[in-house]
Amino acid sequence: MTSHLRADWPHLYRWIRSPKGLFAGVLLLLTVPAVVHTGWRLVMPSLAAAVVTAALIDVPLLRWRDREWSVPDGAMLTGWLVALVLSPHQPWYIAASAAAIGIVAKHALRVRRANVLNPAAAGLVASYYLFGSGQSWWGALPELPWPWILLLLAAALFMTRRLHKAPLALSFLGVYFLIATLLAYVGDPARMAALYRAPDVHMALFFAGFMATDPPTSPPRYGDQLRYGAIAAIVSMLLYMTVGAVYFLLGGLLVANLWEGWRKWRHTKKRGTIAG
Repeated sequence: MTSHLRADWPHLYRWIRSPKGLFAGVLLLLTVPAVVHTGWRLVMPSLAAAVVTAALIDVPLLRWRDREWSVPDGAMLTGWLVALVLSPHQPWYIAASAAAIGIVAKHALRVRRANVLNPAAAGLVASYYLFGSGQSWWGALPELPWPWILLLLAAALFMTRRLHKAPLALSFLGVYFLIATLLAYVGDPARMAALYRAPDVHMALFFAGFMATDPPTSPPRYGDQLRYGAIAAIVSMLLYMTVGAVYFLLGGLLVANLWEGWRKWRHTKKRGTIAG
């Protein structure tokens, strides 16, 4: 038993230091105070349902795709994100359904070996139309006193640096708040001011740090990251001003995902033409 644990420790250590392991640690850091404030009995059914459902669906799909068994750690993080965004007052099956849809979307639309759509965003937008689900982004700590936003900001900065996605996050936030400021002068100032207060500012920081920077669905090159972040911000603000639905940030992200997927597909096609 001891020798088996010693043999597994290097693999566990590598996973902890990997982007997924670090992301899990950051989510745990945010989840604990959020759950303590919101209430374990209220939050845990949806959180557990989303994580377990995502894992159970991803395991056979990974086995079919890769021809080997693997731990569905990415799916579990997807379920975790879904639960952190949905209102904790939603029934547990909505979180489970959103996580399931996200995992299916991840496997259904791919370019090369990477998924095109951010699975958490896809599942959350689908759940809005299927169930009219609410989103409180409670995992972004919007209901806690304002100093807690420093924890959210520090965690977001840490992840963007480790993932080398700082240009993407800054591009999104810069364009997003620039548009909001300009619209405050030509439109409804009160509506734009809401984006600078809780919970909307928490949403934007959480989104920029932990969702828009998803490695499989966002570009690695800095120039492409700047364009990707700008696209997500512009579409998000268009949705906010026209539709006004709670998923406006996630909708902007899915459009940016499609742009990045098209860019990868075009690059792959061009390489194939040159090789042929």
